[in-house]
Amino acid sequence: MSTTRILILGTLLDGPLNGYQVRRHLETWGTDTWANVKFGSIYHGLGKMADEGLLEVVEGGKGGSTVYQLTEDGRFEFHRLLMLTWHELQPIVDPFQVAVTYLDRLGKPQILAAMQNRIEQLKLGIATAERALGAKQRYGAPRHIDENLKLNIGTLRVQLEWCEQAMRKVEDDELP
Repeated sequence: MSTTRILILGTLLDGPLNGYQVRRHLETWGTDTWANVKFGSIYHGLGKMADEGLLEVVEGGKGGSTVYQLTEDGRFEFHRLLMLTWHELQPIVDPFQVAVTYLDRLGKPQILAAMQNRIEQLKLGIATAERALGAKQRYGAPRHIDENLKLNIGTLRVQLEWCEQAMRKVEDDELP
């Protein structure tokens, strides 16, 4: 299931928009960070969903200026995907877990340097997300978008805690 698909359909619930407007809307929400939306995929997604009958073109244009609106099938598909997302637990795919799988392929100095770098990046990510709390509303995002940021902060904090504990284990030769 594509989170980008749900986000595009959901963005169009309130009325017709062109690709650029959809992109700006999703940028305001910060979906590139918490939903891994690749903004270039928005334009492809709009065209594909129009071909599938989920959207209709209400005003032709070039590039991101074509205006789309939801069809009844598009509304149904949005609600179907949304409810599926709420009710089915999906695995969280994190490339970092792949790196941890091969922890034994690195030397102790490499592991410690990599973990220290990861810890610094996690702390920066947490601080950046915390600064964004409440700020998105100034650009039109609804208040509940902050809940995505809070969920992201919580996830980063758990990974930070794990990294700090694992780093101590590596230092004490308990890992790998």
